[in-house]
Amino acid sequence: MRVSRELMLWAGGAAAIIGAAVGPALAVPNVARNDEVYTVGNYPVDAQAANAVAAKDKALADGQQAAFRSLLKRVVPVTDYDRLKRLASLRSSDFFEGVSVRSERNSSTRYIASLDFSFRADSVRAVLQREGIPFIEEQAREVIVVPVVCDSQGAVENGAAARAWTDVWRSLDLEHTLTPMDLQRLKPEIHPDTLKMLIEGRGGERILAGEYGKPYVVVAIAEPDAAANRLNVTLSGIDAVGPVHLKRSYRVFDGDTGYAMELAAVVGQGVIEGRWKAFKTGAGASAYGEQVAIEAQYASLSEWSDMRRELLGLQGVNDLRIEAESAQSAGLKLRFPGGGAALAAALRGRGLALQTGGPGWVLRSGD
Repeated sequence: MRVSRELMLWAGGAAAIIGAAVGPALAVPNVARNDEVYTVGNYPVDAQAANAVAAKDKALADGQQAAFRSLLKRVVPVTDYDRLKRLASLRSSDFFEGVSVRSERNSSTRYIASLDFSFRADSVRAVLQREGIPFIEEQAREVIVVPVVCDSQGAVENGAAARAWTDVWRSLDLEHTLTPMDLQRLKPEIHPDTLKMLIEGRGGERILAGEYGKPYVVVAIAEPDAAANRLNVTLSGIDAVGPVHLKRSYRVFDGDTGYAMELAAVVGQGVIEGRWKAFKTGAGASAYGEQVAIEAQYASLSEWSDMRRELLGLQGVNDLRIEAESAQSAGLKLRFPGGGAALAAALRGRGLALQTGGPGWVLRSGD
């Protein structure tokens, strides 16, 4: 399965989806230079023309220009994307260093390939510095990403859907990104109960770190919902910035779960890379909203499960952490743009009431 060029281009801006309202970005200080990120790898090209030679030439030219735009979005903070308009007239050929082929196939009129486009790091740095556009080239420490597909009952699937989900992650540029990723399979020691904890934001990160022997491990859990025509995806674990727990739902059009998976993987990588860029520009965790401490009160664990589901499904909720829970109450912390007051307003009409109480906020069922 190949990720489309349009999705690859969008990956550079995917971090904006998590609501990162970062503060002013600064130019990169004098740190060790890293030329690795100036290669855009595993980039898909596809072109048709009157003959095979013309199709290949068109694919290479269009792919090179598109890969260059993808590179600029990779290294420039999301909040400075508007400044890239100044560079709209730049020709990628002025920065081009070379191309290598990972795979290719062709017909008499069509050329399809996966390519690595390399650009001259010093030339790109020079133009960004000349235009006063901040950029980030320091790579984070590698994070292990574990793609998992679960059915509606929470059981791990190992069939075609699981292979497709892994393949779309593998089709991304996992090496040259600002947040390098090592794709690994789910270990049998990671039980469904642990995955459920990770999906619900109730911990499990230490188990992941222990089983994989590395501190930075994120599971990417896809849950197809055929009845609702949705693909629900959870990223949960610890990346180079810290704990991450993000849930997104993607619409499946005409039964094409594969396309939804492609989009989800591109966004997932963009979110992790966006967190790192926000961190390096000094925004840190505040880029994902203010922290809100909440005491949830409920009459049954079933009610608590419904409350938790509503919270996790609310756009803008990030880094939800359940710190303690009992038969009738739970303590949790999360981040939300605008803090508690904004969260209370967002929950109105969703069957939940968030009110101030003591040192924090109290969450109950009801409007």
